[in-house]
Amino acid sequence: MNAAADWLFVLLWLAALLLTFVPMMPATLIIWGAALLHEALVGFSEMSGGDWFWLIALGLLAMILDNVAAALGAKRYGAGRAGIWGAVIGALVGVIALGPVGVVVGPFLGALAAELIGGKEGGAALRAAWGSLVGVLGGVLIKALIHLAMGWLVIKAIF
Repeated sequence: MNAAADWLFVLLWLAALLLTFVPMMPATLIIWGAALLHEALVGFSEMSGGDWFWLIALGLLAMILDNVAAALGAKRYGAGRAGIWGAVIGALVGVIALGPVGVVVGPFLGALAAELIGGKEGGAALRAAWGSLVGVLGGVLIKALIHLAMGWLVIKAIF
């Protein structure tokens, strides 16, 4: 049973890593859930309290830094609240409509549209859209790196 539980965690973790790049997907929660499921299957015998502490801390850090990076990147290039929301909505619509390419195109177009609707001139809206894109992609990169660390932490404990 341990080997099956171990590999189940790995599969769920890899799925969560892929979902990290899909906007609005709770990849961090999937990793936490996969670790909890694994431990339930093996009688809570493989991960220590310290492992759980770091897994939870890393997950919270991923959530916080993802949001902070997106906001800071957008702010740095002059995006307003509309641009940030436009980037998030654009990323979601982009992924649905265009697949993986939508992760890049969607935030940019969403932020650009939102800033133009919000009254910004063309050049300022374009700059804000670029900032939103940089912020969203920076946040995703940070979250992906932390998700890699979370998986490695669990894998180190269970194998």
